[in-house]
Amino acid sequence: MKKLVLGLLVLLGCIHSLEAFQGDEKRVLIYTKNGEGYVHENIAASVASLEKICKKEGILTEVSDQPSVFTPENLERYDAIVFSNTNNEGFDTKEQKEAFQEYIRNGGGFMAIHSANATEREWPWYWAMVGGKFIRHAPHQEFTVLVTDPDHPATSHLPARWTIKDECYYSFQLNPDIHVLLSADMTTVEDEGKKEYPGETFGQQFPLSWCHLFEGGRQFYTALGHDPWFYEDPLFVEHLRGGLLWVMKK
Repeated sequence: MKKLVLGLLVLLGCIHSLEAFQGDEKRVLIYTKNGEGYVHENIAASVASLEKICKKEGILTEVSDQPSVFTPENLERYDAIVFSNTNNEGFDTKEQKEAFQEYIRNGGGFMAIHSANATEREWPWYWAMVGGKFIRHAPHQEFTVLVTDPDHPATSHLPARWTIKDECYYSFQLNPDIHVLLSADMTTVEDEGKKEYPGETFGQQFPLSWCHLFEGGRQFYTALGHDPWFYEDPLFVEHLRGGLLWVMKK
């Protein structure tokens, strides 16, 4: 009888330890909703890349394009939310927006990739939280990216001058508290409209990736990542990994 009781106690202890271990696991929501308008062909590749990064880091992932996931109760489950190439309307209701705001204000991590700064174009709070609002991009081409901060986890592995082939995104409504990580060398960008904007606003550079603290949460944004194949580029993958771990405080 004593052996049976002892065995049950050991079993209960193991179950409790397993539940505690599972409760300590980090979890990320990868969100991909696109409203009416252009939808990137890179979404599947971006999700696969993020899932691979998270698997290596022991982070659980869930993927959704349904705004119904934005409830206070559900968002409590996540250590970070990634808007991976979302575009246009990201939410259906005021309550979903409020749940997202509450998540950020409670210290939730947020990461935005490429067209995610073109999401919710009519919502000023979202622009400020992401750090800027998409206005347009230069023609797809090869150009040089400058590492503005070489000490951040998202950039420490990169060369000082990084030549890539991508869309050079221009943002406006830039939040003045963003900390710029990567910039486009505008002398290497061919674009007939760049004299009009960004012009000389930032000299010969323009912000492409940044991070900041906003209303209690950590935010990271990168404008790079238009092409599906780029999500297999080791330098870009490490850029995403560093940004994600930073917003998760890892």
